Amino acid sequence: MQLAHERTGSGRPLVLVHGITESRRTWDPLVPALAERYDVLCVDLRGHGESPHGDVYDPISLATDVAETVDAVGMVSPLVVGHSLGGIVASAYAAVARPRAVVNVDQPLRLADFKSGLEQLEPMLRGDDASFRTAIDLVFQSMMGPLGADEVERVGALRRADQSVVLGIWGTVFESTPEELDATVAALAGAITVPYLSLHGIDPGEGYTHWLRKLVPSATVEVWPEQGHYPHLIHRDRFVERVVDFDELR
Repeated sequence: MQLAHERTGSGRPLVLVHGITESRRTWDPLVPALAERYDVLCVDLRGHGESPHGDVYDPISLATDVAETVDAVGMVSPLVVGHSLGGIVASAYAAVARPRAVVNVDQPLRLADFKSGLEQLEPMLRGDDASFRTAIDLVFQSMMGPLGADEVERVGALRRADQSVVLGIWGTVFESTPEELDATVAALAGAITVPYLSLHGIDPGEGYTHWLRKLVPSATVEVWPEQGHYPHLIHRDRFVERVVDFDELR
């Protein structure tokens, strides 16, 4: 599936992938600075923004959409930067295509831990529309950290929570055992051989760096302490500089 997208700037190719319920517009504050150095492609994942819905929403299908869109616009070997769900998709992109490198913003790959934190909300997420939207609000309210009020309002206004899409994405997490999730992640991560930066505003926990590097030897884990789920929107200049520095090592 080719995705709705926008392209701007010039330089080495870079792809930006947003989080669940969001769209390419979430990246707007960062695009001008990135476009000074990069040929920037922002995409809407299937079921998000202006892209059509799909039949399935597993990471490989989402990543394949991104790869097909990248190919359609003529980009080759981009740096793929993903936030939240986009971090999973950026990681899966390395299994279906050949990025130059991957930057995963605040999305731990240890999905068994994610399952244990999310499953208490599963009944609400599967409930009526009011319960579903309350659950989505609870998920995001807990992760804003020190993000400024104006930016919280902007990101919230952009959010479009479609229950079928959310359950399509998170359904595998709900329906799999921790052991099955570990096996799925190991298979996906085992395909990542390119340089990989895992940048977190919420500490992924003791032992995460060791765990990830066993699966992805090329990984670097970096934590910006107590910056919540949107460190890239809180420290915009720092984030752009970090992406550029990481990419210049390639």
